[in-house]
Amino acid sequence: MDVIVIGGGIAGVATAYHLRAAGHRVCVVERHATVAQGATYGHGGTVLPTPLDVWFGPTFMASRQNAKNGVVNRIGFNGAARQFVKQLGALQEPDAFARQFGRLRPLIEASRDALADVEARFGLEFEQVSGLLHLVRSEQEWEQTQPALDLLRQYEVPHQVLTPDECAAFEHSVRTEPEFAGGVLFDQERTGNSPLFTKLIKQTLDTQGGVQFMLGSEVSAIRLEGQRAAVELAPRPGSAARSREVDVIHADAVVVAAGHGSLALLERLGLRLPLHPLRMHTLVAPIAHEECAPHVAIVDAVKRIGISRMNHRLRIAGGAVLQGAGQIDKPLGEAVTKEAFALLGQATHDWIPGAARISAAMPWEGVKLLSPDGLPVIGNALHPRLFVNVGHGPAGWGLAYGAGKLVADLLSGQSPNLPDDTLAALRADRFQ
Repeated sequence: MDVIVIGGGIAGVATAYHLRAAGHRVCVVERHATVAQGATYGHGGTVLPTPLDVWFGPTFMASRQNAKNGVVNRIGFNGAARQFVKQLGALQEPDAFARQFGRLRPLIEASRDALADVEARFGLEFEQVSGLLHLVRSEQEWEQTQPALDLLRQYEVPHQVLTPDECAAFEHSVRTEPEFAGGVLFDQERTGNSPLFTKLIKQTLDTQGGVQFMLGSEVSAIRLEGQRAAVELAPRPGSAARSREVDVIHADAVVVAAGHGSLALLERLGLRLPLHPLRMHTLVAPIAHEECAPHVAIVDAVKRIGISRMNHRLRIAGGAVLQGAGQIDKPLGEAVTKEAFALLGQATHDWIPGAARISAAMPWEGVKLLSPDGLPVIGNALHPRLFVNVGHGPAGWGLAYGAGKLVADLLSGQSPNLPDDTLAALRADRFQ
């Protein structure tokens, strides 16, 4: 089949990889001049999420004080956004959290297998480092992490629960003053450079053939016509005035994996997904003092701020600002942006003082989509030839490879190797 994938981020490129592996011819349409320039560019380093990383559950937005939960609510927060927070809040109850993570876990493990296969085939080097150390500030927060720790034990996820002194003994950069509650070490989980990985996969696809990348091209509309599909391309900026004829690419199927740009395209078709924008922030800072720099990734467990080392720099990601659904294209404002970046700088100072030159950091701001039940939207929607792969949120960029494999299986008419309750929990029509 001929398949168009809209979006050249980690989700789109991963989908293209699996579609090509399944024998399809693929065209990836990306509005930027190269791949991995949108949300993928600023992604935190964590490859796959654990129960402590997902953006739902007892520790997610558990406190109403922004400085404590790491999520800033923008001024003008509307009723729909408040309802969105209320729905996510229902998953703070331990049993509801356990059920929802249980639905997500098969996708995490499928992603782990898919990534292992890709790495074994091509021997990619993407600044990957093993080891994540989640740190918890207070006894109250430590209590909030217990449902996640229960799931780690239930699913036999390799981890170690550490006292503050054990945290500092393992990772010399962590200071024990002021006091904190403890930490959880995942020595087999990894961080890596998501945009670099995405570009390496593109290079592989370029070499193998069967995947065409249309860069600097933006899709303005999707057409669904019987057993065929097509996309309309917007005129390129600066192009000469032309006739009313629109550039159209025809295919057997279309996969929408364009991040927050997916919402408008799908709404024009009559599919309104209740995904909300999280405006995420990242600082890439040079290491100030080598003796203060961590050798594993540090994660503020409740604020969900990750600090990962990439050669001679630190990537500090988090500082989420939750916006209303209609505010994606509106700037945050200087005060809110400053508050978000301040959270990143403060977390770095709190946990690994002296490690990063925050004053020399390169800032990044971008939008990721989060669903009201914390899970991505993956699968067929509206029409036999339309598929979606969106809403992954900030929790682990490696999920894109399990999601891409799922899309390829469904599009090819193959039975996915995932439980029925997981497939149902990912479908677009679950919100109806």
